[in-house]
Amino acid sequence: MFSNIKKSRACNAFYAWVLEMMTPTGKSRSVQAGRQQNKFPTVGSTPASLKLPSHAPYLLLGGGTASFAAARSIRARDPGAKVLIVTDEPDLPYMRPPLSKELWFSDDPSVTETLRFKQWNGKERSIYFQPPSFYINPEELDSVENGGVAVLTGKKVVHMDVRGNKVKLDDDTEISYDKCLIATGGVPRNLQVIERAGEEVMKRTTLFRKIEDFRSLDKVSRNVKSITIIGGGFLGSELACALGRRSTESDLEVIQMFPEKGNMGKVLPEYLSNWTTEKVKKEGVKVLSEALVKSVTYKDDKLEIHLKDGRLVKTDHIVTAVGLEPNVDLAKSGGLEVDSDFGGYRVNAELQARSNIWVAGDAACFYDIRLGRRRVEHHDHAVVSGRLAGENMTGANKPYWHQSMFWSDLGPDVGYEAIGIVDSSLPTVGVFAKATAKDTPKAATEESGTGIRSESETEDTATSAVASVTPAPVVENKDDYGKGVIFYLRDKVVVGIILWNVFNRMPVARKIIKDGEEHADLNEVAKLFNIHED
Repeated sequence: MFSNIKKSRACNAFYAWVLEMMTPTGKSRSVQAGRQQNKFPTVGSTPASLKLPSHAPYLLLGGGTASFAAARSIRARDPGAKVLIVTDEPDLPYMRPPLSKELWFSDDPSVTETLRFKQWNGKERSIYFQPPSFYINPEELDSVENGGVAVLTGKKVVHMDVRGNKVKLDDDTEISYDKCLIATGGVPRNLQVIERAGEEVMKRTTLFRKIEDFRSLDKVSRNVKSITIIGGGFLGSELACALGRRSTESDLEVIQMFPEKGNMGKVLPEYLSNWTTEKVKKEGVKVLSEALVKSVTYKDDKLEIHLKDGRLVKTDHIVTAVGLEPNVDLAKSGGLEVDSDFGGYRVNAELQARSNIWVAGDAACFYDIRLGRRRVEHHDHAVVSGRLAGENMTGANKPYWHQSMFWSDLGPDVGYEAIGIVDSSLPTVGVFAKATAKDTPKAATEESGTGIRSESETEDTATSAVASVTPAPVVENKDDYGKGVIFYLRDKVVVGIILWNVFNRMPVARKIIKDGEEHADLNEVAKLFNIHED
């Protein structure tokens, strides 16, 4: 999460895998004559004069990763399928992670326009999944012989008639469907004290989610002297470190504050959270922990953040990164159930909300056949749930069993991957060993040759794992946390695992969670990951 783009490996490798899984198999038709194949311009809102299709056999609401994965999956199983994606954003489907990661480390001064980033091997690519030429014009959807994927940009679905199998757009256009996917994602949460603070505060506050937010924050960071990020989770820490790197080349002050004791405090055990915080500070970030915001005011051309313990922080701009609110705007008109505990549309193990309506990505509160009801906001989950929804929309009837993973890097020398339920409020058992030179993200990337590690293993299974017989070396400095495995327990059963500087072992972790067995000695289980090998 925090690595320099030139040294990053996990996220770029994963994007490469996503593209491999989503590359079209058939011929595509040009959306606009004369556009170059490798250009990915912002499309803008679909022209009002365009004749919109009145019916779509497959209607996908939302233009993010889950929706695009579903479209690709539908077309793979039904090559002649006609798929219509409706998104309220002005852009074609794109991946969000680079907005808070690689794009910030680009040397290209026009990166906010090109939206291209360097992968670990030095090759460049765009954040867009496919160029415009991949898609067909929406007005051609009815007549195109071999089907295809069309995108309506800048259009918002405001009403859903489940019994009539149709939706209404914000311009009163109605579109009927045979099968529908809701993949509307979510909207960034804000602090109520900021919402109540008035216009001067709000216009100096960024809620980070979309391409336009990246462009806006990039501009702000070049024109102010101080930025404060509120939030200690993934997004807040990513942006803090990205801006912190930039501060070393300018006079920009970067402050990060959060209510927890350390970065990633809701995910990592306290000792690892504290260690991570020190890493973030080394990126040029001033970290304020146990910081609860009492009020925010605008005075003398500065924002003043008053904390409940009396501390006062003066800054020029605020970035609020305090979580995501799933978009369930269609629940009322569609008569769809919203989960009261986790939020999001409540669906079954096949991601169905109704017989012909599915939900995927951030907005889905699904039933995990191993871990129970859940809602997940990670990129891997968007890909996998979108793909599964697409398969089930074409008759697969498959349950969600895949445990999505997420990753984070703290520079080229420390990285971790996680799977299942990783919640710091759960009991944990950590087993660590002394790291060697090969136990780093950078070394793992170089050894693989392709850079694809566990990101490509979402289809792999671990049928049997062989424990290492190498004796465990003594860890000379336990505060180094060179490499290890952290198990998260619920009712004595492992429900989550973090692999700390341990790579290419995700199928083993996935199998342990899938088996759902009690383990008398987790030190023995840790040997399955060969952490004691030199």
